[in-house]
Amino acid sequence: MRKEFSRIYLSWRQGTGHRRYIVGVIKRSSTKGVRFYYLKEAVGEAKKEGFIPYTEFPEIDKVYTENVLETFSSRLINFERSDIQEFYKFWEISEKFKEDKCYLLAHTQGLLPTDNFELLADYYPVKNIKFLTDLAGVSHKKIKPEDISIGDKLTYVKERDNPIDPKAIKVFKGHIELGYIKKIHSNIFHKRHSKDLSLSVKAIEKNGVVKKIFVKVSFLK
Repeated sequence: MRKEFSRIYLSWRQGTGHRRYIVGVIKRSSTKGVRFYYLKEAVGEAKKEGFIPYTEFPEIDKVYTENVLETFSSRLINFERSDIQEFYKFWEISEKFKEDKCYLLAHTQGLLPTDNFELLADYYPVKNIKFLTDLAGVSHKKIKPEDISIGDKLTYVKERDNPIDPKAIKVFKGHIELGYIKKIHSNIFHKRHSKDLSLSVKAIEKNGVVKKIFVKVSFLK
């Protein structure tokens, strides 16, 4: 994978408002190709909430080496769509990497409305990196639509005493708590040069209250 990120992790949760479990890892190398395997301890915990393995990868103890990228790429949209340029623009897809399926899966999170899986890249703060992440915990905050707008600049704090995730990153607009950076995406805030990261609101889903906030993370040093 290019130097923007190392691995892509498979995340699962029971539904909106529930805890995320990092249940698997996708790796790519020039010698071994693309591999996928589960993280057994996390899978054990997730099963308590109803986790079922990915349909095409049913065996928890196996390292999968065949058709891994092809299988996960089915989560990408049809690139013949008339609005494909808007899709690229929304997800901050670099022109150079529109044909790189690993890059596309990382930047779009492989989000589907039909299951509870996500693909979360472990990013590095390298020059000119930009990616989107939708904040966790927004549904619990009851944020008023008038309190947040597209383009707003945001701040964050490292919540090291968080009992669930010592790498938790809490995000604010002024004094208003908006939510948390997702697991794995939060790793970048603990790496060298992370002080040069900036956050801004890319998109908002709302219905009486704010339902989802997409945040653009940028490193333009």
